[in-house]
Amino acid sequence: MSLVDAPGATATGTVRGIRVRILTPAELGERELEAWRALRRAMIAEGAPASPFMEPGFTLAVGRVRPETRVAVLWRDGEAAEPVGFLPFERSAFGRGRAVGLGVSDCQGAVLAPGLGLTARELLTVCGLSVYEFDNLEDGQELFLPAGPGPAAESFRSPVIDVSGGYPAYEDVLRVRAPKFLKTTLAKERRLARQAGEVRFVFDERDPAALATLMEWKSAQYRRTGRGDRFAREWIAELVRRLHASDDPGCSGVLSVLYVADRPVAAHFGLRSETLLACWFPSYDPAFAKYSPGLVLHLRMAEGAAAAGIDLLDLGRGDAEYKDSLHTGELRVHEGAVLRPGPGAALHWLLREPPRRAHGFVRERPRLAAQAQRTLNGLGKLRSGRAVR
Repeated sequence: MSLVDAPGATATGTVRGIRVRILTPAELGERELEAWRALRRAMIAEGAPASPFMEPGFTLAVGRVRPETRVAVLWRDGEAAEPVGFLPFERSAFGRGRAVGLGVSDCQGAVLAPGLGLTARELLTVCGLSVYEFDNLEDGQELFLPAGPGPAAESFRSPVIDVSGGYPAYEDVLRVRAPKFLKTTLAKERRLARQAGEVRFVFDERDPAALATLMEWKSAQYRRTGRGDRFAREWIAELVRRLHASDDPGCSGVLSVLYVADRPVAAHFGLRSETLLACWFPSYDPAFAKYSPGLVLHLRMAEGAAAAGIDLLDLGRGDAEYKDSLHTGELRVHEGAVLRPGPGAALHWLLREPPRRAHGFVRERPRLAAQAQRTLNGLGKLRSGRAVR
């Protein structure tokens, strides 16, 4: 049974004896939210990372800034029982669905009890979707990643820092894995203090002005490197502000700031659950670039996270030299889509597949990727010059 998801309306359907209701996040009651959290705890106990992006708090926050956000809620034995699954998504024209917060969410997928026996296409059908697109699908989401040739087009590493043994133990690992990096970064931190003033670090800064400073730095960084400015999208800027103000233990914002003589020189905004910090938006003041304040900040973040009871820092998908130096291991995430025949699937294929394949072609060829990066940097300098004029 296919659902017509009218704005603001609750829709229902059944597949394989499982009843599915499509709700807006605001329609989720405490019963549903507690069931979501319980199912997620069970997934974490089986080895899933404790990502805040997979908690109901993230979907609730996105729903407040993205009115097209929906949640499929699944019941196995009628609504008198507890829900057995949740699939948050955003829906657009022609039934095109995307992972909630696609483009900024670093961990995506469904939160399901084991043994439901559904296929991805059956779930899409009952949700009224022709496509479910993802760019950071959590590893182990077998519903969307079947054995053999499947819908996931590419797999990516997401480097992590393990501080479960405490920060001194992490420094010991760096002394073996990346001794030059650690020695150089700590020396720059000392030089920063000698030449610019007292260095102070705040792991969880609550001042909204510090967040605004970070967003300004990050916007300028996007422009310098020729990339689209995420904070120019009001829904992303508002989402970050809302999450910074959140006190949800499963998904709350953490703003970490490195100060020199009470002047912020580097900052990072991420999301935390009880045991994982998802690294999200780092940046720094270019005037202090020679001291590598961003690297100093990440070491202090690891120290602060360990002191706050966090076991893992997820640095996020993507290759970067600083991640190679800092990381102790990695997770895997996936990019692709599940399609079922129809106009929405055809439209998705036409709009998304050619550029995605082109990006993959460039990534797999280092010389071409370096040339592309130089081109982006050149475009960024042109944009910055126009902005100055």
